[in-house]
Amino acid sequence: MKAAIKLSHVSVVRSDTTLLDRVDWTVHEGERWIVLGPNGAGKTTLLQILGASGFPTKGRASILGERLGRVDVFELRTRIGHTSTTIADQIPATESVRDAVLSAAHAVLGRWNEQYDDLDVRQADQIMGEMGVARLADRTFGTLSEGERKRVLIARALMTDPELLLLDEPAAGLDLGAREDLLASLQTLAADRSAPVLVLVTHHVEEIPVGFTHVLMLRAGSVVAAGPLESTLTAENLGRTFGTRVDLTYDSGRYAARRAQYGRRAAREEVGP
Repeated sequence: MKAAIKLSHVSVVRSDTTLLDRVDWTVHEGERWIVLGPNGAGKTTLLQILGASGFPTKGRASILGERLGRVDVFELRTRIGHTSTTIADQIPATESVRDAVLSAAHAVLGRWNEQYDDLDVRQADQIMGEMGVARLADRTFGTLSEGERKRVLIARALMTDPELLLLDEPAAGLDLGAREDLLASLQTLAADRSAPVLVLVTHHVEEIPVGFTHVLMLRAGSVVAAGPLESTLTAENLGRTFGTRVDLTYDSGRYAARRAQYGRRAAREEVGP
C-alpha cells in the first residue's frame, strides 16, 4: 500500500528548543488518523510539516510521495487541504458561503474577478450538500455559527480534490449540538472511499469521529504510541500521553475519558451509595 506520509527520525529544533524529537510515522492511502496530545506536544509543528509549510531540522519527511527539501512546496501545497481558525479569520464576513467554498478553486480568500464555470458551481453545491451546509449557500460567512463555519471550512478544503486533508482541532469551541453535527459530517466523510487521507488533530478523545482508523499519540515532541485506533488508544497510553491516570470508555464507536479516581474517593465509588 502506498504511503501518503512518511516521517523518518524527524526532529524540529527552534531556538534550542526541541519541538519534535525523532518522530517515525507512516500513513497509508485510505487511512484516517487522529493526532492526540496535550498542549506543547508538537501537534502544531507536525501539521506544519504535513502541510509543507515547515521543514525538519533533522530526518526525512515525504508527503504524498514528495520529499520535503527536494520538491516545489508551492505545487505540493495544492494537493493538500487544510482547515484552521486562521483560514476562517481571513474569509471576508460579507462573502457568501457558496463563494467561500468556490474561491478555493483559485486558492484565494475573498472572491474578486475570478471566473467559475457551471462544473465548479455544481461541485461546490455537491460538497456543501455532503457536509450538510447546502441550505447556507446564500448566507454570508459572517452570519454563521461557529459550528456552521467549521463545516463550511471543510467543504472549502475539499473543493480542490485534495489527496490529504488536515483538520486542525475542528471541534474546538463548539457546543454539544454543533460538535455532534460536525462529527456526523466527519463520520460520513471518513466512510467515503473516495475521500482523501484524513489527519485530525485534537486534545479530546470525545472528538474522535466514528470511522477513523488510527491514532498517533504525542507528548513533549515524542511519539508515545501509534497504530490502529482499537488497539492503540488504551487507558495506559492515554495516561502516558497526558501525564495522568485515565479511565477510558468506549460505546458505539465513540470514546470518553476522565481522570481516574484513586484513594478514598475511588473506594467510595466502588462501594457505591
